[in-house]
Amino acid sequence: MSDSILSMPKQVSTPLLPRLHIDLPLLTGILLLCSFGLAMLYSASDSDIAMVRRQLVNIAIALVIMFALAQLSPAKLKAISPWFYLAGLALLAAVLVMGDMGKGAQRWLLIGGFRFQPSEIVKIAVPMMCAGFLSSRPQPVKAWHLLVAFILTLIPAALIIKQPDLGTAILVTAAGVFTIFYAGLSWRLIILLFVIAIGAVSAVLYNPDILDMFLHPYQKRRVLTLIDPQNDPLGAGYHIIQSSIAIGSGGMFGKGWLNGTQCHLDFLPEQHTDFIFAVIAEEIGLAGIIIMMLLYLFIILRGLYIAAMSDSTYGRLLGGSLTLVFFIYLLVNTGMVTGILPVVGVPLPLVSYGGTSIITIMAGFGILMSIHTHREPSRTRQSEITSFFD
Repeated sequence: MSDSILSMPKQVSTPLLPRLHIDLPLLTGILLLCSFGLAMLYSASDSDIAMVRRQLVNIAIALVIMFALAQLSPAKLKAISPWFYLAGLALLAAVLVMGDMGKGAQRWLLIGGFRFQPSEIVKIAVPMMCAGFLSSRPQPVKAWHLLVAFILTLIPAALIIKQPDLGTAILVTAAGVFTIFYAGLSWRLIILLFVIAIGAVSAVLYNPDILDMFLHPYQKRRVLTLIDPQNDPLGAGYHIIQSSIAIGSGGMFGKGWLNGTQCHLDFLPEQHTDFIFAVIAEEIGLAGIIIMMLLYLFIILRGLYIAAMSDSTYGRLLGGSLTLVFFIYLLVNTGMVTGILPVVGVPLPLVSYGGTSIITIMAGFGILMSIHTHREPSRTRQSEITSFFD
């Protein structure tokens, strides 16, 4: 009797968080960054507690969506990818026909009293579609498969540019391109594209009128302002100049929380949204920026780790793309605030005030958690990649 009991297989209990499809390291990094963002938003909004409460509601809704998406297996996500992509295109087309105007752009749909930007949906739909298409092809994928994926990316990007919304179009294009990169884009083609980009920038510097062929007048002004913000210090160059003053005046440890002069004297525009990075730099200085960047670095490394550990090609392509798009959010926002890139209206992820962007970002994290927690155990794969972040 005792021998039979000893020979029975032991029931191994699964920890609670994996059963709920929650990745604790990723969730911890997200919550720490969101908490930091709420503290800085309180200062950037001139102690507007109502705005902080609204942002807290946005975060709560985004977390619910993140947890909901985490429950769907990658196989289910792959199955709905084409329909999600087509729905996104239909909504973008509807925006051009019956979209709601705001701040000189036609980017919103008003349905049943609910106002939203369909372009935010496409930020998730494009990498899902490209990853689904490329992962269903024999590996390594052929060049024409990559071309089809690139076309699938350009269609929604072109519709978004028509709104016009250059910042979102850049993020959507980046999502598709990163998926293609993960699928096996050759280094020769990457170098070629880099050379073409350098040539395009050089051509613009030599003859700025070239921009008239591709950009709206206000977009051209932003690019020219990047080259010389002092050319229009009270107009197009005002944002960058005031942001540079705020960042430079913060020094190593800043002027103190709630003590930023550029922010609280209303010199800094869009201080609670696109330019909140300048508020952070002025009030808590370089030391605070480094701490914030370390949080971002942890989240990005965790996302790349999850993508690398995926047991499916779809998970690897989609996870890597979503993580790198999060990095592009960070790169573009900090670049435009510091005067390295044109001002294109991209928020600082998980820190800037806003509902649609934080919901989109959290949805991406929900998919990452799904990829990680639904995978099959693989000892071989575990031995190949360090488990430092586990």
